[in-house]
Amino acid sequence: MLVYVDDIILIGTSSVLLQKLVDKLHANFSLKDLGSLDYFMGIEVKATSQGGLFLSQDKYITDLLTQVKMEDCKGISTPMIGGQQLTKDGTLFDDPTLYRSIVGALQYATITRPEIAFSVNKVSQFMCLPMEEHWKVVKRILRYLKGTLGHGLLFTPATSTNPFNLTAFTDADWAADPNDNRSTSAACIYLGPNLVSWWSKKQLLVARSSTEAEYRALAQAVTEVLWLQSLLKELQVKFNTPKVLCDNQSTVSLSHNLVLHSRSKHMELDIFFVREKVLSKALIVSHIPAQHQYADVLTKALSPRRFLFLRSKLNVTDSNTSFLQVTNPRLARLPL
Repeated sequence: MLVYVDDIILIGTSSVLLQKLVDKLHANFSLKDLGSLDYFMGIEVKATSQGGLFLSQDKYITDLLTQVKMEDCKGISTPMIGGQQLTKDGTLFDDPTLYRSIVGALQYATITRPEIAFSVNKVSQFMCLPMEEHWKVVKRILRYLKGTLGHGLLFTPATSTNPFNLTAFTDADWAADPNDNRSTSAACIYLGPNLVSWWSKKQLLVARSSTEAEYRALAQAVTEVLWLQSLLKELQVKFNTPKVLCDNQSTVSLSHNLVLHSRSKHMELDIFFVREKVLSKALIVSHIPAQHQYADVLTKALSPRRFLFLRSKLNVTDSNTSFLQVTNPRLARLPL
């Protein structure tokens, strides 16, 4: 016996067209139309009165807090202390299985909470041998989520002032890891006003300079932008030339400069890859002041004031602002 089970989400501005698509699918497959979408794989979906979507994981996070008996804990304003660094030294945590389970669950929470991507990335690096200090950071992340339980990721419709343009912010924290001196790369990519892709990762190689660390982060962001660009073209979505914004002047200069210097020849592949795209006008690489670098929140532990400012730039907001349910989102499911 063969059983195929899958979930399908259909979304659009015309309920008539959506219903026609559901009817055509139903003509060939056995479908169960579950109506308006409000919950999917642990993600709660609310439609706003302005035609946007608000994604959150309140129930998922609440269940996670209950699992570690922290449902009554006191919330805090940041997931990590500003400037905090984690090392491999210290007292071993007595329940590494619990540590791995909770950290793994926190990774799923970053789907709607991009502002915790850096802190979750840091505690994920000690899965093999967690220390008591690492567990304290995990509990701090949970306390932060408790204090911001109603927060989630907001998507708004494109407008004439915020059209469907691809804009990427890329950053790196050079030699930030005290254990192996590797740098942290980060990027956040916007389609119009909406955050659609982000990451916070430790680089695989030790960078010899801050420029090298920044350029590796830039090359990774360019790869993602080019993929999104090809996807939008396939979907016949019109947009202007994508922009990649970096706060390192040397990195921006390298992406435009045709001369390969001896101090940068070990980065040759990344340099030629980015430079080729810049020369072909497939994208624009520009400098941005450090205070306007949104990806900064994904590279290091920040002060509460700076963290809260950049969190809002990632479109993470509170659900207590006038959200109204509408019937545009649709969900159809194949039954067992």
